[in-house]
Amino acid sequence: MLLNGSCHCQRVKFSVETHTPYPYMRCYCSICRKTQGGGGYAINIMGEADTLKVLGEHNLSIYHARIKEGRKTLRSPGRRHFCRKCGSSLWVWDPRWPQWVYPFASAIDTPLPRPREVQHILLNYAPRWVEVPRRKTDRYFREFPRESIIDWHQKRGLYK
Repeated sequence: MLLNGSCHCQRVKFSVETHTPYPYMRCYCSICRKTQGGGGYAINIMGEADTLKVLGEHNLSIYHARIKEGRKTLRSPGRRHFCRKCGSSLWVWDPRWPQWVYPFASAIDTPLPRPREVQHILLNYAPRWVEVPRRKTDRYFREFPRESIIDWHQKRGLYK
């Protein structure tokens, strides 16, 4: 499936192919929440990095989040791309998984399929003010689930 996306001011537009188009996972970590998630979480989709096409690339900036590990503060290898003009978060790319790019569902303009269930991850990092919906169909994880994005789609017959 081809996904088209853009920032709010339309200075950056992008497209990427995906086999995993369902926006089923809400991440509550402080990085996602503070850089992208107005509702207290962010939703990433996964695309094929070698298919990413960008218009307005000169309007992009990259943020490397800081991660605390014990007493040390480390720079995340993940590169969070956003529009330098309007601040819209667009996608994350991480050299540990160079074949993938993770666009934020909020930046996608293509109609996305609605997932039958949602996974709420990294709940250990959600602040108290965030109201996590409680539905029987949803799954909840204090940290990361073992099931990958591809595994989730394949298990449900949704890998396209």
